[in-house]
Amino acid sequence: MTRRWFTVATAGVGVAAAAAFAAGAAAGPPLFAQSATTIDDVLALDRPVVLAHTGGEDEFPGSTMYAFARSMEAGVDVLDLNVVLTADGVLAVQHDLDVDRQTNGTGSVGAMTFAALHELDNAYWFTGTCGVCHDEPAESYRYRGMRTGVVPSPQGYAPDDFAIPRLDELMDAFPDIPLGIEIKAEGADGRATADALVDLLEARGRIDHVVVSSFSDDVIAYVEAIAPDLEVSPGPGPIGAFLLEGTPLPDGQRILQLPPEFADVPLLTPDYIAAAHEAGYVIWVWPDDHDLENQDAYRDFLVDGIDGLNINYPAAGVAAVAEFVTTACPRAARATRWG
Repeated sequence: MTRRWFTVATAGVGVAAAAAFAAGAAAGPPLFAQSATTIDDVLALDRPVVLAHTGGEDEFPGSTMYAFARSMEAGVDVLDLNVVLTADGVLAVQHDLDVDRQTNGTGSVGAMTFAALHELDNAYWFTGTCGVCHDEPAESYRYRGMRTGVVPSPQGYAPDDFAIPRLDELMDAFPDIPLGIEIKAEGADGRATADALVDLLEARGRIDHVVVSSFSDDVIAYVEAIAPDLEVSPGPGPIGAFLLEGTPLPDGQRILQLPPEFADVPLLTPDYIAAAHEAGYVIWVWPDDHDLENQDAYRDFLVDGIDGLNINYPAAGVAAVAEFVTTACPRAARATRWG
C-alpha cells in the first residue's frame, strides 16, 4: 500500500504547514516512501520505524505545526505528540501540562481557553542548540517572534504554524499519518482527556491510526475500557511486571515504549530485548538523554535490536534507519528481527 501525499486542509491551523510539506514532498521523496497509515501498517513494515517526538523537539520547536510538517518532510513514519484538555474542552497538542517551559506565557493548560493558549508563541524558548532553554543570548532564539509576525516565517509557513495547535486541526492537516498520542494528565483529568480523545478518533474514523500511551496505568485501563479496539502501550506497572518478572502484557498490548533506563535500572539489555521479541512485542525507544539524540546513538539502538526510534532529530533518525537497513551488520542479524 502506498500512502497518498497529504491532502491540504482548506481552513484552520496548519494550512501553511501542510502546504509547505506537500511542496517539499513534491520536490523530492524522503529516504523511505511513506507506506503506513494505520498502526497495524506501521508494525508490518519490514524495517525499524521512526517517530518524531513532539515533531522533533531538538531540531524544531516542539508541538508546533511547523515541527510536524518538517519532520514529515524528513520521512518519519509516525508523529508522536502529547494532548492536554483545555478549560473549554479542546484537545491541545502540548508536551507539558503548563505553558511555562516553551512559551512566552505562564499557567496551566487546563485553566486556559484554547483561544488564549493559541495566542502564545510556542517557539519562544527554542534555540536549535540546546532545544528549549531559558538562558541563551537573545539571538539564539531563532523562531521567536514568528508567532506574532514580528519576525517573518520561513517560506511557505505562517504565524499560526508556531502556535499550540488543536489535535483535530493537526489530524485534518495530516489525514493519513499514524499518530502516537500520550495523554499527559492523570486521574480525573486524564480520564476526561481520554473521553475527548476517543470521541474525536471515533468521529474521524481514526481509531486504527493511533497508539495511546500514558504514565498512568489507570488512564490506560480506562482507555481500554471505553475503546477496546484502540491500540495502547502498557503503562509502568505492566512494563515492570514483564521486564522484571516475565509477566505477559495485558491482552492486545504489543508496543513497549521505553527509555534506555529508569531509576538507574537498564531497560534495554540484550535479555530484555530478546524476551520482548520472543513474546511478540516490539520496542520503541525514547532516548530521554540529549547525549543519545544523534545518528550514531540511533544506529546503535537499532543494532541492539530496537524496533522503533521516538527521537528529537527526525532527519538523523531516518538516516540511521537507512544506514542500518543498507549496511551489512552481523550483530544486527543476531539481535534483531530485521537481520
